[in-house]
Parts: sequence; C-alpha cells; structure tokens
Amino acid sequence: MSRMGVTGLGFGRYFTRHMALARWTHGSGWSGVELTGHGPLALSPAAMALHYGQAIFEGLKAYPQQDGSLALFRPGVNAERLNRSAVRLAMPELPEELFVEACSAVVRADADEVPRGPGQSLYLRPFMIAVEPSLGVRPALEYLFAVIASPVDHFFADGYQAIDVWCASDQIRAARGGTGAAKCAGNYAGSLAAKAEAVAQGCHEVLWLDAQERRWVEELGAMNFFCVTQDDGAPLLVTPRLSGTILAGNTRDSLLRIAPDLGVRVAERPVALDELTDPRGRVTEAFACGTAASVVPIGAVTTAHGRVRIGDGRPGKITTMLRDELAAVQYGTQPDSYGWMHPVRAPEAAAAPAR
Repeated sequence: MSRMGVTGLGFGRYFTRHMALARWTHGSGWSGVELTGHGPLALSPAAMALHYGQAIFEGLKAYPQQDGSLALFRPGVNAERLNRSAVRLAMPELPEELFVEACSAVVRADADEVPRGPGQSLYLRPFMIAVEPSLGVRPALEYLFAVIASPVDHFFADGYQAIDVWCASDQIRAARGGTGAAKCAGNYAGSLAAKAEAVAQGCHEVLWLDAQERRWVEELGAMNFFCVTQDDGAPLLVTPRLSGTILAGNTRDSLLRIAPDLGVRVAERPVALDELTDPRGRVTEAFACGTAASVVPIGAVTTAHGRVRIGDGRPGKITTMLRDELAAVQYGTQPDSYGWMHPVRAPEAAAAPAR
C-alpha cells in the first residue's frame, strides 16, 4: 500500500512489505542477499542472541529526491560502524557491498511506500543476531543479518521544537573498555530505566554523564550532543570527543563537516555539566542529533538541583542553520557537494509485450 502523502506515521509504527536477509555460518561465510516478505523470524528458543546478547543494529534513511528518485544517506558509514560493533561483540564482519545491496533491495522493492511529505523518509533498520541454538557461553557459529524498513515522520511528534533533558547522575551508559562505542542492543536496554525516569521528571530524553567523574557530558539516550559557546565573542560549536564510550554518529560526523563550510568554528573537547548549566549563559545553544531524529534543539537541562534553560529555550540560530543545511543535502534541494547520497535505482519497467 502506498504511503506517499500519508501523515501521522509516527516513528517505527508501520513496516513495508519486504525485508532482506543474509546468513553466516562458520566455515561457509555469508550467503547472498534474499529479498522476502516482511514477517516473523523462525528462531530456536535456544538462539544465542536471546541468552548472551550478540545483537547489533544500525539505522539509516532513504530520502525522496526532487526528481522523484530515492537515495540512501552515507550507507557506507553505517556498514563500517556495523562491522566495528561486530568486532566488539565477537560477531562476523559483513562485506560493505552486501550491506548496501540489502538496504537498496528493500528500498527498490518498497519504493511506493516511501512517504514524500515534509520531513518524511524511509527509515531502514539493518541488524545482525546470533541464531545458533546453543547454551554454550562462546561466540555463536551461525548469524542472521536482516534489513527491515519503516515509513516515518519526524522523530518527535511535536516536530521541530526544543526538548527538555534529564541528567542521570546515578546511572551510567558506558565506561571505558565497555561497549559504549558499539551499537548493540544491550546498550539500549540499559538506558530504558533512565529514560522512564526522565519522562517522570517531565523531560523528553536522558543526558548521560561520564562513568568515572559523573561530571562530563557524553551523549543522549539515542543521540549525540552538541552545544554552542561564546569564545572570544564568536560562536564555537562544541561536541565531546569520541573516547570509546560515545557512539560515532553518522549525523554527528556530517555536521562537523558541514559547519565549517557555513562559517561556524568547531571543536571536539570535553563539555562539563557545570559549563552547560552555568547561570551566566556561557552555552547559548544546545542540540542532539542522530539518524532517527536529525537535529533536535535542547531547550533546558534538569538536574537534581533544578531546571536550567539553554539560551532563550527555543531552537537557536546555528542549530536551525545546521539542521536546514543537512536536510537540503539529504532531500536533494541543493547539490550534494559531499558525495554523501547513494542513489537507489528503481527497477526497470517490464518490457511491453510485442504487438
């Protein structure tokens, strides 16, 4: 069923007709990509992913272009990150071309289900799980890679508005030497209690601090963190360094490359919570970013000591400029000077019968 022009899709509520599968077995390696109907997976109750957590995933989008075609945004970056996650969890690496082929196959098959309203796109969820039936505590000998797709609106129901974040000071997301840099299911399971706490505090998301000092801002529940400070009277875009506890976000990297082209200076350095909540207003803007949410302004930070507004509490000028520039590249309303968009060719129309 076509979802072109449909509103009220939400995020991750609906799924397209097809999915792509590939399998890995010890000694044989990866199979080819199989396109099949979206449906339940047949798993043994002893599948090792269910017991020992060998489950990793990615998230990327296919965007409608001005000429009616579709394009994936930097799929190679997602393929590389999936493999870094795989290495960390003792899972087999996946050839980049197989990753891109699987994503493209789903987009081609379900092109008529890609919504084309403002801010809409097709969200792709590639994932890999251990499917060998065994209770032995070791890396599995069989894995399934799959790609499913969901037509989506903007991540937040309220659209482009500033969110409030809750600073979780008594829980941590990741520690040095752990799995913080891997996009694995367990990281997200471990964040859900803090997310529920944030909602109970009247906030939208969690702002995580470092595990050692509980002083340094790291990232949000499912997004990277940026802020704008005034450095010698000029704005400076700042984001925490990748240190093994922060996910290397595709959107994060893209914004770090876009900002200088727009005349915005950037710096990767530690950001203290005290700097963010300083009542003198040293931080004038803050935002979160990720594939699902794109760029989301942060209007206030709530801690055990109270709520502190960032700037005037509304989306900032630099935040909005970066958001608009990224969207212009993704939706093809301006030339892709970065070479980031991967066109997905529509299937060739069937030849007309001879007359």
